[in-house]
Amino acid sequence: MEVRAVNIQSLEKMTLDPNKRRADVAEFEQKLRSQIAGQDRAVGQLVSIYQTYLAGLNAPGRPIATLLFMGPTGSGKTRVVEAAAEILFGSPQAFIKIDCAEFQHSHEIAKLIGSPPGYIGHRETKPFLRQQAIDQLQTDNVKMTFVLFDEIEKANDALWQLLLGVLDKATLTLGDGSKVDLSRTVIFMTSNLGANDINELVSGGMGFVSRSQQIQPEDLDAKIYRTAMDAARRKFSPEFMNRIDKVVVFRSLTGEHLSRILDIELDRVHRRILDSGRPFVFHCTSQAKVFLLSEGWDSRFGARHLKRAIERHLVFPISNLVVSEQIQPGDIINVDYEAAGDELVFSKESYAVEATRPHFLDEPMVALATAS
Repeated sequence: MEVRAVNIQSLEKMTLDPNKRRADVAEFEQKLRSQIAGQDRAVGQLVSIYQTYLAGLNAPGRPIATLLFMGPTGSGKTRVVEAAAEILFGSPQAFIKIDCAEFQHSHEIAKLIGSPPGYIGHRETKPFLRQQAIDQLQTDNVKMTFVLFDEIEKANDALWQLLLGVLDKATLTLGDGSKVDLSRTVIFMTSNLGANDINELVSGGMGFVSRSQQIQPEDLDAKIYRTAMDAARRKFSPEFMNRIDKVVVFRSLTGEHLSRILDIELDRVHRRILDSGRPFVFHCTSQAKVFLLSEGWDSRFGARHLKRAIERHLVFPISNLVVSEQIQPGDIINVDYEAAGDELVFSKESYAVEATRPHFLDEPMVALATAS
């Protein structure tokens, strides 16, 4: 038997980059960041979850991920889920939302899982979290479902106990004994616990106290996180907290964040106009935007108050102009601010005789919304 010597040459070591994004992941991140202002941590967590799902490396026998979003009301907790659903599934409503305020009593759990056999009307009580409802939201390209438990702290202890099995084994037992597989779900929970304390910290760290008393940005982040975690640990059991993959604490929105959100919301109004079948374009002057921001600024309600200001001062007047036929398809509408009346004023720049889609509607929506 002939023995041949094999010369094994050392291979050149190749350094790998774990931060590199695949094209579709990079696109998902870019779109998500364009729709969410001031909450980079939440965006980063969703991007990581999406990458893990695409790699097929999520833990077997558990949900793809379980996240607890904490922070002040109006800071974007639900909006992050809506934006991700719109990008991945084509609709901001393409997820299961469970309002935990509806489960403040133990017997109301039957609305979620159905009544057990023997109870009058148990066959008529359709469980909210059934397999069909979960599977139908998945697409050919994305085989996962978002499930949101909104304001989880308002639910009865019975719901938290029910979730222990779901978060650990990805299995839900319905009232009739059948099983629901939740291994292809991302479970989100939102909570306003500790919101008042967080707002006080942020106010103190952003220039509303003397410079000697201000908290440094790096210390402020740590204090906000500890404040939220302390509030969660006081409310929830250790067993419940240990089953959560990641707690993301949302910061209160600043004026800069609200300015970005204003542009995003104006873009959304433009898209609503396109979907209405009467396409036209409006653009707001810088003075009009300052007015909307001043009307929409409320530290207690965050972006929610801004959205209401846009509806009241912009969408409602435009709707009246459309119904009264003062705005026609193809028009360009200027929105300005008049100090004398302390209100927005509307004027028409041009009028298209033919009701066809004008060429300028093919321009990027954000550019149109932010033009001044």
